[in-house]
Amino acid sequence: MKTLLTTLTSSKAGYAALALRLPIGIIFMAHGAQKLFAWFGGYGLEGTGAWMESIGLAPGYLMALMAGSAEFFGGLFILLGLLTRPAALALAGTMIVAIFTVHFENGLFMSNNGYEFGLALLAASISLVFSGAGKASLDALISNKLTQHA
Repeated sequence: MKTLLTTLTSSKAGYAALALRLPIGIIFMAHGAQKLFAWFGGYGLEGTGAWMESIGLAPGYLMALMAGSAEFFGGLFILLGLLTRPAALALAGTMIVAIFTVHFENGLFMSNNGYEFGLALLAASISLVFSGAGKASLDALISNKLTQHA
């Protein structure tokens, strides 16, 4: 278990990952809060669930709960740099679903409800899967503690 945790939390990304983590974490948290809590003009679990059901993602309420939780809590973990790789992997999966179930048929551009923004979030998530959280993160603190006590 210690080896797995060390692998998940270690990173050689330096401080550069922080510049990616902060905005991506905030964006994902805001989108998750729309789905979960109806904040920022969102529709909450009931409204988002009904919409998801209408586009074939059933059961809609569960899908809204899963997507909203991945976005809100995954975004929070990315913001904090805590278990960044698994959080980013969950968010990458969420973006793949969003791109292909909602946006792909509309083409690339956001002005047509295309997949442009989802693709950017997917790329950022995949980048964090590979790089890890970097030095300014809770992962770095955990990793340092684990290697000191090895």
